[in-house]
Amino acid sequence: MINQHMHDLGAAPNKIRELFMYGLGRKAEIGADKVFDYSIGNPSVPAPPQVKAAFLDILGEDPVKVHEYTPSPGDPAVRAAIAAHISKANGVDARPQNIYITSGASSAIAISLGAVTNPGDEVITVSPYFPEYKTWAETAQCTLVEVPATEPDFQMDVDAIEAAINERTSAIILNTPNNPTGAVYPRAALERLAAVLRKKGAELGRTIFLISDEPYRELVYGADVPYIPAIYADTIVCYTWSKSLSLPGERIGYIHVNEGIEGDDAVCTAVSGAGRALGYICAPVLLQRVVARCLDVPADVSEYAKKREVLTGMLRGIGYEFVEPDGAFYLWMRSLEPDAEAFSERAKQFELLLVPSNSFGCTGWVRLSYCISEKTIRESEDALRALYESYQA
Repeated sequence: MINQHMHDLGAAPNKIRELFMYGLGRKAEIGADKVFDYSIGNPSVPAPPQVKAAFLDILGEDPVKVHEYTPSPGDPAVRAAIAAHISKANGVDARPQNIYITSGASSAIAISLGAVTNPGDEVITVSPYFPEYKTWAETAQCTLVEVPATEPDFQMDVDAIEAAINERTSAIILNTPNNPTGAVYPRAALERLAAVLRKKGAELGRTIFLISDEPYRELVYGADVPYIPAIYADTIVCYTWSKSLSLPGERIGYIHVNEGIEGDDAVCTAVSGAGRALGYICAPVLLQRVVARCLDVPADVSEYAKKREVLTGMLRGIGYEFVEPDGAFYLWMRSLEPDAEAFSERAKQFELLLVPSNSFGCTGWVRLSYCISEKTIRESEDALRALYESYQA
């Protein structure tokens, strides 16, 4: 017999992917220029030229060495390079043995949850949140506890997080800059959260780990993104180059177990064990060596900043309510009816693909991924206006 839970998980709808696939079909039917696909966070900025140069240079080396196995946590030289980069960029003392190279941030979070939780534990996150957090927490046999963000700014509610912590709480997943809202949590809020986690951990006699999901760290528009391990010692960072180097399909990232964690060596061992148990070992070796040569290549934020200005200007002019995004490449817009699913369905009539907030753990909003061409954004204005006016009758 098949595993019924896994069958149900495979059959469960994923609204982002569902809209993305719907969009591919519509583009084939009526032309890509007639579909305004804001569904998926697929970077439209090309990978920097240094990435291509690194690929070509490495592929010119000994073909056996290029494609050989590395140790399960990754190439030692690459881990050392990543640790040195983290130390230099963030003023912390990162060590190579605390780096575990992964196939993107997804596997990094799944591994981290497997390493620091036990069956029956609870994991807190701020809603709205990336939908797969729930899948990964439940795979670790934990319960995901959703703590709503404040509205309308969608900042984390530290008091509500404190109220949600109990003797079963083992971790909190934090994502800043945030997907789907584009919110960036300020240093003062992170410091308050750190104080709460230390206090509650001491009261409960257990470590509450903070798993920092950081795909959008470099994609900010003037906001400060503090390195959370420098604020809260018991932090595990999950990073990917999918967005910063525009390599979403290459699936390469890392886990950094902060050296300030008491017993960090044991946590690193548990990370290795969880990677082994989940089958996430020896991340793609060619990609490991490519990113090691591109650690200091800056992300191209200017293109996203321009698209952000174009989109927000359009929406403001039409009359939509939205959260001004401080980071990432998502815009969080209020639905024109309480049922975001129904609003998303009506948007399809205008060839607009908007992801309903139900997918992210709340109601009444939609997410627009503006990592699409500026031309598509500008040409969507008439459709967005028509959708808005369809609610004014």
